Amino acid sequence: MTALEQIIDDFAYLDEWEDRYRYVIELGKALPDLPEDKRTSTNKVQGCASQVWLVTHAGGGEDPLLTFEGDSDAHIVRGLVAIVLAIYSGKRASEVADLDALDVFNRIGLVEHLSSQRANGLRSMVKRIREEGMLRVAA
Repeated sequence: MTALEQIIDDFAYLDEWEDRYRYVIELGKALPDLPEDKRTSTNKVQGCASQVWLVTHAGGGEDPLLTFEGDSDAHIVRGLVAIVLAIYSGKRASEVADLDALDVFNRIGLVEHLSSQRANGLRSMVKRIREEGMLRVAA
């Protein structure tokens, strides 16, 4: 089972939204810290109320394998970063460009329970990662 499948299964098991929020925070706590030297303005995601950083690593070839690192200074947002990374990291650039993580967030019912600021920040993260995929396919 992939990390994403595990997350989806865990969400299905948790009935209460308080438990789901706690789970999102736990996912964030399990996310490795992003080193200070990667917390740059270039890696900062614009459009997030909290500070969010995303770093892209690309393999070689016309459709490289992409992996991502990310972090946030806010607990719930850090958990959202962990879910976004589980969705996108380890996929080909063409898959990243075509995959809308918001579909996954809607499927687990998380978007409707986010504040508008967090939902906008989530959209900004997803947009940034998908653009990275498009750039790497075109390169």
